[in-house]
Order: sequence, then C-alpha cells, then structure tokens
Amino acid sequence: MILQDERRTPKRRPFRNLLAVASAAVLLASCGGGEEAEAGGPGGRGGPRGPTQVGFVVVKPGSAAIQQSLPGRVAAYQVSEVRPQVSGVILRRLFREGSFVRQGQTLYQIDPSVYNAQAAQAQAALQSSRATAEAARTRASRYRPLAEMEAISKQEYTDALAQARQADAAVAQSAAALRSAQIDQRFTRVPAPISGRISLSNFTEGALVTANQADALATIARLDPVFVDIQQSAADLLNLRQALARGGTAPTTAQVRLKLPDGSYYGYSGTVEFSQVLVNQETGTVTLRARFANPQSLLLPGMFVTAEFAQAVNTAAFLVPQQAVTRDPRGNATLFVVGPGNRAVQRVVVADRTQGTNWVVTQGLAPGERVITQGLNNLRDGAEIRPVPASAPQRLRPPGVGAAGANANRTGR
Repeated sequence: MILQDERRTPKRRPFRNLLAVASAAVLLASCGGGEEAEAGGPGGRGGPRGPTQVGFVVVKPGSAAIQQSLPGRVAAYQVSEVRPQVSGVILRRLFREGSFVRQGQTLYQIDPSVYNAQAAQAQAALQSSRATAEAARTRASRYRPLAEMEAISKQEYTDALAQARQADAAVAQSAAALRSAQIDQRFTRVPAPISGRISLSNFTEGALVTANQADALATIARLDPVFVDIQQSAADLLNLRQALARGGTAPTTAQVRLKLPDGSYYGYSGTVEFSQVLVNQETGTVTLRARFANPQSLLLPGMFVTAEFAQAVNTAAFLVPQQAVTRDPRGNATLFVVGPGNRAVQRVVVADRTQGTNWVVTQGLAPGERVITQGLNNLRDGAEIRPVPASAPQRLRPPGVGAAGANANRTGR
C-alpha cells in the first residue's frame, strides 16, 4: 500500500500547480480592472469614486517688484591727492601711512627758511611804503593852503597830491606782497584737504618737491560712505522706460543689496542716487551710482560686487504658488486652471522670476481665474475634476494604489 500511494502522488502535483497559476491570473485581472476604473478609464472620466478632487486658488493682480542683479564696482566717496603748493625739501612726515587723517591735519613739513625770509622782506617793504606814503600826504596837506594863497603854483600842489596817492597805492601793493609771502610761508606745512584713509607716502624726508610736480605726495580716500557704480545694459534700461510709459509698471525707490565676492550679503542696504545720461560706447552700458554706509571700511575702492535691487514695480502681475507651475520639454511654464464644466485646462504662461514662494506670472492669466495647486499628480488636459478651495482638506492616497487595490487591502485585513 505504501508503494501505491507514492506512485499516485506525482500525478496530482501538476493539477495543483495549474490551479494556483489560474487563481493568480484572476487576481491580477481583478486588480488591473480596479485601477482602470479608478483612473477614469481610457476616456479620462471618473470611475466609481467620481472625478478627481483638486484644490485651487483664485488669482488677482498684485504688485511684484522687477528685480535686477547687476555687476558693480566700489568707488570712494571722496578722493584727494595731496600735492605741495610751494617748492622745497621735506623736513618731516607727520602721519602714519594707512592711518585715518582729519581735514586740516599737517601731513608734511617743507623747509620754511626761504619763505620766512621772503615774508620778512615783504614786511619791511610794507613799512617803507607806509613811511613814504605818510611823507607824501604831509607834503600835499602843506601845499594846499599855499596853493590857495597863490604862494605856489597849482601844478605843484597837484603833483604833491598825486605823489601822496601813489604812495598809498604802493602801501596796498606792499601789503598784498606780504600776504602772498605769508601764504607761501603757511603752505610749507602741507595739510590734509579731506578726512579719510591716507595711502603710502610717495616721498620721504629729504626729498625735493616742487609746486608743479606731476606726482602726488600721497592720496586720501574717504570710505564712509562709499559709492557702488552699477553697470546696466542700455537695452534693459530702454525696455524699463518703455514699460513705465505703457503703464502697469510704477517706478520705485531702489533699495540695493550687495553680494560680496565671497557670496555673503553686505550688512547695509543702499539707495540709487542717479543714473548716468551717457551710454558707454565700448560696453553699451549705463552707470547707476548707489550710496552705502561703510562704518567698518569693509568695502574697499575697486572691489567687484553684485548689486540686487528693484527698479520698478509691476502692478498687473499675478503671484501663483510655485507648486502650480511646471515646465514642458521646451522650457515653457505651464499650469492648470479650472475650465468650463469643471474640467482641467492646461495653460502656457510667462513666469520668468520668483518672489518668495510664488512665481510672478506676467502673461497667460486673467483676474478671477482658478489656478489648480493641489491634486496635480497624473492630471491631464480636459480631465473631469471636482474643484475645491486649496484650504479644504484633500483626500490623499499613496501613488500607484487604485481603488480596487485599496478595497483588496481592506478585504485582506
């Protein structure tokens, strides 16, 4: 009997394997049909669970700043070259190179001996002129009564009076020469014309300097505040002005942020003070000048930075949440709106920049349209939908799990 049972067992195994394969095929077929029904079938219509529920927001025109990111270069607020106004030998340098100097502070002492002598000579000449003028006036005053009595001729009196006046003019001339000599004497001490940071000294003690030399003794730069010269394309500036002329765009006071060469942002914001009226013929750009506070002297003249600012505000733009906008293979921005009959309508829009968490849409939308922001997975153009406000609770399920699969999971618990 044991041998007979062993012979029958191999004959039953193929039948059991065929039955298991058939059961698995039926189960897979039922699951596939449920997914097709859940997805709405080939026609895109809702299955037993109805149309796809989507969340939407109603868009309306708002204000969006037109941001610019342009290269710029730091320039000193004031720059002054220290030059001698008299000739002579430098006796002392009275400042530390690279330090901060104040306006009027003495920087160099030029040998004053020659100019002291000239001032003394001018002082003596003035005293001589005053003495001559006093004698001439006394003579003229004595000749007056004599001329009235005709004791002397009137011509003699006239000549005496003219000599007195010439002597007074000589006094004024000598006084002017004295003042000039005193000015040259004062210029032997070379002062700082402005307050700021001074550069290296180009001349040392003992060097001979002249009043008309080409080389400066040193250079002083005022670094608080500083200017940033921003280069903008003339074509971009023209487009902006045309947009302002058409309307829908309003000018604004440009608050400028600076990105430093290391990628960090400068701690102070600046303002654009003016725009140059000439276009650089070599680069085709226009220079915009912004002013920044620089109390720590972090910005140095010649440093290259990136300026970010808003030149105008678009008052007819739409702010659309970023999750609603996608890109097609050509790079065009697309989104879905709720169309007639509660069907999804795919729309191509113009969205070339972001503002916060929103895309700035300038073309392709109308006020009051409902833009779909939720339920976008596998959404197709023309599909039947059930729109609800984006703030309403949404029914979410894992992707790839259809209604039949969900029912099967619930049944198998």
